Amino acid sequence: MTETGEVEGRAGPPLWWARRRDAVWDVALGGVSAVECAWEGVPFAAEAGLPTTVGVLFGFVVGATLVLRRRWPIAVVLVGIAVSPAAMGFLLAVVGMYTLASSEVPRRITATLASMSLAATFVVMYMRTRGDVEADPTLVVVLSVFVAVALTVPPVLFGLYIGARRRLMESLQERADSLERELSLLADRAEERAEWARTEERTRIAREMHDVVAHRVSLMVVHAAALEAVAVKDPARAAKNAALVGDMGRQALTELREMLGVLRAPPKPAPAPVPAPDLVPVAAVAAVAAAGGAGAVCGVEDGPSLGELEALVGQSRAAGMAVEMLVHGEGAAYAADVEQTAFRVVQEALTNCHKHAPGARVVVRLAHRAGEVAMQVENGPCDGKSPEPGLPSGGNGLVGMRERVLGLGGVFVSGPTDAGGFKVSAVLPTA
Repeated sequence: MTETGEVEGRAGPPLWWARRRDAVWDVALGGVSAVECAWEGVPFAAEAGLPTTVGVLFGFVVGATLVLRRRWPIAVVLVGIAVSPAAMGFLLAVVGMYTLASSEVPRRITATLASMSLAATFVVMYMRTRGDVEADPTLVVVLSVFVAVALTVPPVLFGLYIGARRRLMESLQERADSLERELSLLADRAEERAEWARTEERTRIAREMHDVVAHRVSLMVVHAAALEAVAVKDPARAAKNAALVGDMGRQALTELREMLGVLRAPPKPAPAPVPAPDLVPVAAVAAVAAAGGAGAVCGVEDGPSLGELEALVGQSRAAGMAVEMLVHGEGAAYAADVEQTAFRVVQEALTNCHKHAPGARVVVRLAHRAGEVAMQVENGPCDGKSPEPGLPSGGNGLVGMRERVLGLGGVFVSGPTDAGGFKVSAVLPTA
């Protein structure tokens, strides 16, 4: 709405009316009531001994007060009761009582004014009909009661019905608006959860790609450097390193192909929806299902396990790293995500050793405890003799390890040691 009271180029309703149609309707009723009261003012002026002009003007003003019925319904009813002895204002009384009953006025006030109007109509009717000598007193009373009830009770009952219906419609409208807002909020939350699930899945895929590519390619670079150094002096060792480079490349390609195959696999059909009595659980289930579907893009069932750690350490030894592996406790079959996370932590830690600690001695410790499995990869200081492999570092290795471990409710610690090396430790719950 603009400052001039216009909505979408049209003038708004004047004064207290909510709609222009209401204003036109009330003005029309007020005009009819004014004409009626002015007509009835002629006999009233004759009975009261007043000039006819005064009676007509008085009746016109009284009838015109019906225009104010929506603004001051109590005042309109009181005016109708006050002029009832003058036998004028039939439309004023009926419409006034209807408006009062349908408004938000307290019911005790409506009942009081309705009783006053009923009593006033009965008294006026009785006083005007009892002068007839041929009329039976009982008939006069019955007729007065009938007229009083007919002019008071139907408008009040109809007004109460319309008021209750209006309040019901407003309540239903408010409820519909509330449900619409709630559905919009649930849709926004579902979209946020779906976006969160997509982000989590992209992050997980990025971690997998980083772990697979970084480790394999790092070993390939180390073997290639060794191959370049011994190609002329030791052909047999050069041939062995070349074979290892080929094996590493084939393993990297195989793991990447498997991962891409999972990503390209068609999604599983969604289960049939279960009817629910409430909108909120349905929307929540839909959001969880969307998140779950996104999280199932890359499953962990086909990932590496703790049984492959010996082979992983053997690959690092073949690349020239001095690696010692210590296992404490009896191993058990853990959940797939626990075993994959433990494997990736050791793999990434060994990759960092290849990058940042060439020639250092590395110790890999794996401990099986009650309700948890712990792993630690610690390297000593560099020997200063081995050349730097020149491998790039994006700083995502430690971040990815921490995210993996914390995602399973574990504990992750990394940092330099007093001996000048570096240590990575993680504890994963197996429950």
